[in-house]
Amino acid sequence: MPALFLRYRVGFTVLLIAIGLLASMWLAGRYAQQRVWQERSVEARGQLQLYAQSIHTLVERFSSVPEVLSLDSDIKAVLSSPDDLLLRAGLNHRLEQLNRAAGSNVLYLLNAQGDTLAASNWREWSSFVGNNYAFRPYFRDALKQSSGRYFAVGVTTGIPGYFLSHVVLDDHDQVLGVLVVKLELEELQREWVEQSGILLVADTYNVVILSNRPAWRFRTLSELSDKARNELIEVRKYAEQALKPLPSKLRLQINPESQWRTVDGPDGTQDYLWQSQQLPDEGWNLFLLIEPQSVVDSVRSYRLAGAGVWMTLAFLLLFLLQRRKNHRLQANIRERLEQEVSLRTAELREAQDGLVHAAKMAALGQMSAAMAHEVNQPLTAMRMQLGSLRLLLDSGRQADAYAGLQRIDGLLERMASLTSHLKTFARKSPAGLSERLSLGEVLDQALQLLAPRMRGENVQLCSQVDYNVHVLGDAIRLEQVLLNLLNNALDAMTGSETPQLDVVIQSCASQCVLKIADNGGGIDAANLKHVFDPFFTTKPVGQGLGLGLAVSYGIVRELGGTLEAANSSIGAVFTMKLPIAPEPQG
Repeated sequence: MPALFLRYRVGFTVLLIAIGLLASMWLAGRYAQQRVWQERSVEARGQLQLYAQSIHTLVERFSSVPEVLSLDSDIKAVLSSPDDLLLRAGLNHRLEQLNRAAGSNVLYLLNAQGDTLAASNWREWSSFVGNNYAFRPYFRDALKQSSGRYFAVGVTTGIPGYFLSHVVLDDHDQVLGVLVVKLELEELQREWVEQSGILLVADTYNVVILSNRPAWRFRTLSELSDKARNELIEVRKYAEQALKPLPSKLRLQINPESQWRTVDGPDGTQDYLWQSQQLPDEGWNLFLLIEPQSVVDSVRSYRLAGAGVWMTLAFLLLFLLQRRKNHRLQANIRERLEQEVSLRTAELREAQDGLVHAAKMAALGQMSAAMAHEVNQPLTAMRMQLGSLRLLLDSGRQADAYAGLQRIDGLLERMASLTSHLKTFARKSPAGLSERLSLGEVLDQALQLLAPRMRGENVQLCSQVDYNVHVLGDAIRLEQVLLNLLNNALDAMTGSETPQLDVVIQSCASQCVLKIADNGGGIDAANLKHVFDPFFTTKPVGQGLGLGLAVSYGIVRELGGTLEAANSSIGAVFTMKLPIAPEPQG
């Protein structure tokens, strides 16, 4: 029974995973399809706007040309005297020049009956001169409403173009004729050839008049009525072009401007993203057809990703169920381990603090002889001052005795300041304390403790200290670092005829840089890389534990800084870098 139950449970689990796998692939495919269609729709809308802008810009560039030229006196003169061949010949030349300067394709002048009196292409075989274009809508619109716009295939040249017209009036507002500009959009159409997708520009009859794919041109997007066909034949809008249908079927309406359609086009029956945009000024519609191959690839990728996610979740669930069995045991082991780590960490921190304090006491012991001398000097001076005070008081010289008492008071303050700082420095301070402090002031405290030794050894101190540079740290521990570095420098210069100690504190970018240099001959190259190792020392036995630089290195690193050792031409150079403390708020 248990084995049978286990088999049923395994089979049921596998069945659930398979059902979830199929469902995840289906949902991922649906989501991918909608998402990709929306993305492609946004891209296509932007692309269509660029196409629309290029068409609009080209047309507007020439829109005012017929109106401006209709005011020309030479043009009115030819319309007033159409039989004057000399005037017409001169106007032919002038229209030729104006057409070349404007960049249009043809400029021509029609009289009130639609006959062409002059044209910029008068020299060419396809000259418009002598032809009658009264049947063209752009001529009729100009007579009715002063201007017209019309796309058609040229009946003379067979080249499609966009015609802009404007009526020419005499001084009494009587119609003399119509001036027309023809723009051949073939150049613009050629620029679109390299663009992605299929661009269709359809006129009010839903006939494709422009396209970046020549085979799609002059196809109807909808069935033409008999009335529309008769109108097209009457105005010879498409000349001899055979208008073929472009059947399509709606499959999905994505948004008002975007559809998924199946199109039976010159390249065969395919699905396209069908994006549309209107050109109201021209009365045209722009359509952009994008092949759905990228959609198919994305759907496949999303389905694979959905399957991968589902399988991952399924195996993760199985893993979590299996893991739950061992959770309590692992929790107990982890709790005991954390307790052990906390205990060992506390012991390590205590040992580290003890090591730092031991190094501090070692530094104080090293300075003890000089300190004793520093304290003994004021005591000897006070003993002599007290003897003098007795004599002064016996002789009644109270003012001089009072001055002697002031000198004794000064000596006592000096001793109190020194012993107070020694007590503060010797205190065992815990790690982690941090305050904003001037490194220059910390250096002054360290130099105060070393002053007796430096005077006794005739050490010349050269300092360049910027007291405005502040760092974050513990003043006592930083002072300990400086004492270790300064003491090592003094030890290195023992026996030197002219010992000189150079100390520099300055800011560099976002760091505070301290350098301590001596002229003690430097550190042996073999020992230079070991100077920060614990218990490493080159001093004789009994004169050093080898902890000072190791402890200093650890303190500086805890403060986020670095401590480096190097040699100059005359001695050793220790460089400490700490982050500059931010300015206090408020």
